[in-house]
Amino acid sequence: MGKTFEQEGNETTAHSVEGRNAVLEAFRSGTTVDKLYIQEGLRDGVISSIIREAKKKDVIINFVSKDKLDQMSFAKKHQGVIANLAAYTYAEIDDIFEKAEAHGEDPFIFILDEIEDPHNLGAIIRTANLCGAHGVIIPKRRAVGLTATVGKASAGAVLHTPVAKVTNIAKTIEELKARGMWFACADMGGDLMYDCNLTGPIGLVIGNEGSGVSRLVKENCDYVVSIPMKGDIDSLNASVAAGVLAYEVVRQRMKK
Repeated sequence: MGKTFEQEGNETTAHSVEGRNAVLEAFRSGTTVDKLYIQEGLRDGVISSIIREAKKKDVIINFVSKDKLDQMSFAKKHQGVIANLAAYTYAEIDDIFEKAEAHGEDPFIFILDEIEDPHNLGAIIRTANLCGAHGVIIPKRRAVGLTATVGKASAGAVLHTPVAKVTNIAKTIEELKARGMWFACADMGGDLMYDCNLTGPIGLVIGNEGSGVSRLVKENCDYVVSIPMKGDIDSLNASVAAGVLAYEVVRQRMKK
C-alpha cells in the first residue's frame, strides 16, 4: 500500500492515500474515505474500479486538474488519484438519537453547515460534549471531515460524541423535523436568543465561518436566533458562537 498523508487545507501530511492501487486497497479494506480526488479525463480500468467503490460507499468524488493534484500531492506519485481518509469513525444519525434515549433526554444536536476550519470543528465537538449535546451532523461537501487535527482540537471529545456525515443538510433537517426535532439557526439578523424557546428536542445550526448559514438551510429552520453583541466588530468565531448558543440551551433546560 502507498504512503499515507493527512490533508489539511492545501497541505498533505499523514491521512491521505496517493496512487491507484493504494486508493483502491483503502476502499476494499473498509477504510473510511472522506473525500476522493481524481484527475479530470481519467477513465482507465483501475480508475473505473475506484469510482465504483466510491459510489458504493457514497463518497463524494471531486474531478480536478492534474495541477491541482500535483499541488495536493506529498509523495508526487499520485497517478491521478488521492483519497483523504477519516482519522475517526463516523456515526449514524440513529446513534445520536439512541444516545439521547439512553440518557432519558430530549435530543440535542449540532448541525454544521460547511464548517471548513478543522480547529473550529474540533472546538465545536468539544463544546457539544461538554454541554451535553448528543451528537454533531456535518455535510459531505465543502466541509472539513474528521481529521487528526479535528481530533486534537476536540481534546478527545470526538471519541465520545457521535459525528454523522450527510449528503444534504437541508434535507436532513426536514427528515429530523419529522422525528419531532426543532431547529434554531444562528444569524445576526435573528431574534435575541434569550427570547427564543430552545427547550425540547432541539438542533442548533451553525454556518460557515465566512458566509454563515446558507439560504436554503436557514429557510428550513424554525427559529433564527442571534447573540447580543456590544463591540465594534460584527461577528463571533463559529466555534465561539456555537458555545454561547449551546449554553443558552443548557440554561433553558436547567430552568425546566
